[in-house]
Amino acid sequence: MNTKSLTVALVQDRDHGSVEANLANIEARVAEAAGRGAKLVLLQELHNGAYFCQHESTHEFDRAEPIPGPSTERLGALAKKHGVVLVSSLFERRAAGLYHNTAVVFEADGSIAGKYRKMHIPDDPGFYEKFYFTPGDLGFEPINTSVGRLGVLVCWDQWYPEAARLMALAGADLLLYPTAIGWDPDDAQDEKDRQRGAWLLSHRGHAVANGLPVLSCNRIGHEPSPLGASGIRFWGSSHVLGPQGEFIAEAGTDGAEVLIAKVDLGRSEQVRRIWPFLRDRRIDAYQDLLRRYRD
Repeated sequence: MNTKSLTVALVQDRDHGSVEANLANIEARVAEAAGRGAKLVLLQELHNGAYFCQHESTHEFDRAEPIPGPSTERLGALAKKHGVVLVSSLFERRAAGLYHNTAVVFEADGSIAGKYRKMHIPDDPGFYEKFYFTPGDLGFEPINTSVGRLGVLVCWDQWYPEAARLMALAGADLLLYPTAIGWDPDDAQDEKDRQRGAWLLSHRGHAVANGLPVLSCNRIGHEPSPLGASGIRFWGSSHVLGPQGEFIAEAGTDGAEVLIAKVDLGRSEQVRRIWPFLRDRRIDAYQDLLRRYRD
């Protein structure tokens, strides 16, 4: 059985108050990750600033930037300096009035290997993303890199098994989720536990159903609401899963952390041989999945 060990790093952190402070912190964290042997580094969703989608304000569009642009130039140089594949998450200004939540993948030579525009856009209390982000139009296409084919998805995509499946069917070697998710601080503890548990379970399900490792990187800290509500307490818990949904590594709920793990990419084939879910799919019977609801 062919085995290939890949050292990965997930940079879990809080908002440091400005684009410059956040990028400077990322530079230090990526340097640490590379020093500990990482060849693939995953950052959290919208890492350049606060999670601004807690309200709807046209002023927040000033945060967006083109791709390529200032952040991709700096992050590309960072990837090249340390020889790592780097997965970032940016607020993309595609054109006037047209914006996306976009993951950008940098090759170890600093070039842009590819990008993914978030496909599923939420509109929940405190997560008013539909005001800001146009749904992605690049489809579910893995990005080829020197460490493998990366099935990059973003946060809310994690609740949709179809997205993970399509990445797997296109030959992804890993599934990666930059994420910004947390609790309403006013929720009861049992509700908080249910929400975090469901989030972890969804990722474990993607790993099991597709026989693939899953990496999810979340932010930490409390961010107040501009509307005077209770804000969001991001719950961290960034993690690396194996192809049977097992935890290889998991970060805490409170602290900044560079989570390091070794992933055996060869195990996916071993697991798929004993659990041949792709073989047994009844593709002739799934036509109704293209309907909104079977009524």
